[in-house]
Amino acid sequence: MKLFNNTEVAFSLKSDSQLERAHFLFKMIESQPLVRIGTAVTNFALKAHLPVEGLIRSTVFDHFCGGVTEEDCLPNIDKMFTKNVHSILDYSVEGKETEEQFDHALEKTLKTIEFAQEKGAIPYAVFKPTGFGRFALYQKITEKEALTTEEKSEWIRVVERYHTVCKSAVEKDVPLLIDAEESWMQDAADNLIEELMETYNKEKAIVFNTLQMYRHDRMEYLKGLHQRAHQKDYHIGMKVVRGAYMEKERARAEEKGYLSPICVDKQATDDNYNAAILYMMEHKKMAIFAGTHNEESSYLLMDLAKKYNIQPNDYRLWFGQLYGMSDHISFNLAAEGYNVAKYVPFGPVRDVMPYLIRRAEENTSVAGQTSRELDLIKTERKRRKL
Repeated sequence: MKLFNNTEVAFSLKSDSQLERAHFLFKMIESQPLVRIGTAVTNFALKAHLPVEGLIRSTVFDHFCGGVTEEDCLPNIDKMFTKNVHSILDYSVEGKETEEQFDHALEKTLKTIEFAQEKGAIPYAVFKPTGFGRFALYQKITEKEALTTEEKSEWIRVVERYHTVCKSAVEKDVPLLIDAEESWMQDAADNLIEELMETYNKEKAIVFNTLQMYRHDRMEYLKGLHQRAHQKDYHIGMKVVRGAYMEKERARAEEKGYLSPICVDKQATDDNYNAAILYMMEHKKMAIFAGTHNEESSYLLMDLAKKYNIQPNDYRLWFGQLYGMSDHISFNLAAEGYNVAKYVPFGPVRDVMPYLIRRAEENTSVAGQTSRELDLIKTERKRRKL
């Protein structure tokens, strides 16, 4: 039997009622019209301040999020750790614009680094570039536009926030994942993160960037980065994912009349993803955090680890999935002794909604993802009845 088909291990922590809720949610997500309607209704209800937070909390929020605060997440984190599945606390509040909000995100990130230092169950800390600075500012730098004096000062503050968390991460020996965002702001983040790797990754990978492999230019970027890292003698840390902004990327490319940065099809994305993990496994001084819900890529990475004599618990190799999804991959890998971590989003219900809506939309656009989840849930329901 293939490893990821074991539903008894996959859903060992889910009660019957939690399994039923998961079944209901994935059935809803399977329908594109329902997701669209649900998204519109939810957005309207939140904007109109209708009392829907309780309903959201008891359904979609509790399935895909760990809680409202870090402390809220602890029971879920401890529970998963009994099965050797680690957690990464992800403060999933998006689209903020003020210095005060960026400083708040910085405080949150520093707090999660402390949390990670204290708890064996939390191996990494994480933040988003736009958690620390305005999207438009990253975009302006990416598009090589001249900054005003005010914007230059603003960017200096953004850079300082990055250095503050990196210093804390090095001091507390907690590796730090930095997420990737839309292509038209990403160069500014990439260049900054590369400087941070050069500064803080001398001994090992502490600072991790993110490669979105649905972009056809990322393999070339990885190879270029590898050359520069080799010359300057530092380690590369990479979270390798397929990507989260496909619809948005394609729409903008079409609207503005440039070649879409997204691979032509799903197969090209899969090939690109697998090429990246193969390249990283072949070269020393690289650490991989493989963020994937794809079974084939997970099997491939296990095979590569065996081929290159990398032990399942080697700190340079981690598998990651999102909380509430792909438990059949996470829990079965953990049972085999691999390093596995769930991304556990948290934050006020209202503020986390953009993240949740993106997840739902993404799930409907990835063919087969939701139906696979549903099939596994049905298999487990049947197994329990017997």
